[in-house]
Amino acid sequence: MSGHSKFANIKHKKEKNDAAKGKIFTIIGREIAVAVKEGGPDPANNYKLATVIAKAKANNMPNDTIERGIKKAAGEGGNVSYEYITYEGYGPGGTAIIVDTLTDNKNRTAANVRSAFTKGNGNIGTPGCVSFMFDKKGQIIVDKEECDMESDDLMMIALDAGAEDFDEEEDSYEILTDPDAFEEVRKALEDAGVPMLSAEITMIPQNYVEVTDEEAVKQLTRILDILDEDDDVQAVYHNWDE
Repeated sequence: MSGHSKFANIKHKKEKNDAAKGKIFTIIGREIAVAVKEGGPDPANNYKLATVIAKAKANNMPNDTIERGIKKAAGEGGNVSYEYITYEGYGPGGTAIIVDTLTDNKNRTAANVRSAFTKGNGNIGTPGCVSFMFDKKGQIIVDKEECDMESDDLMMIALDAGAEDFDEEEDSYEILTDPDAFEEVRKALEDAGVPMLSAEITMIPQNYVEVTDEEAVKQLTRILDILDEDDDVQAVYHNWDE
C-alpha cells in the first residue's frame, strides 16, 4: 500500500474551475489529435487513443466532443504537427520537477518552460536528471463519495484485472498499475460501473521532499502556477510533499 494520494499530491493540479476545465479539454484535444495521427481513429486498435479517451471521460469531456475530436483529427491527416517534449529540472528546496509538453513550436515552449523555472529560482536540467526518481505508472483515482462499492470488492476487481497496488485514503481510492496493464484494469473498472475521478499514465515519485522554508514554498508554487497556465504544458509532476 502506498501513501501520498489525496487526489493530487502526486501531480500538481489547479482547482477544477471553468478556466482549468477549458485547459484540460484543450490538452486532451491535442492528445487525441496526435494519437489518431499515430495509430488511426479506432480505439479498439489504437491503445494510445483508448488511453486518451479514458482520460477524457474521467475529466467529464462529453462523448460528442470526443467523437468530434477524433473525426477532425482523422480528416486532418498529416496536418497535425504537435510533438511531445519532456523537460526536467530542480525547484527550490531540493525538489524535482518533470514537465510534459505537447507543442507545435518547440522554441516557444522551451523558452516558456525555462522562464517558469527561472522566475521561481529553479533550474532546468539535462534529460534524465530527475526522472530516475519517479516511476511511470497507470494511476486511477476513485472518489469515495461517488463510489457505492465496498472497498474490498473494488480492490478485488482491480487486483484481479492486474493492478499492482490499491490504497485507501480518507476521501479516495488509488489504484496503481504497470503502464502495460493500465487499459485492462481501467476497462474492468468501467465495466463494473466504477466512477473514476481520473485515469491516466503518470509519473509517481519514489520519495517526497518536505519544503519548510516559506520563501522556497512561494518560489516553488510560482513555478508550478506559471507552468499550469501554459497551454503547451500537458502535465507537471513533482516530489514536493504539499
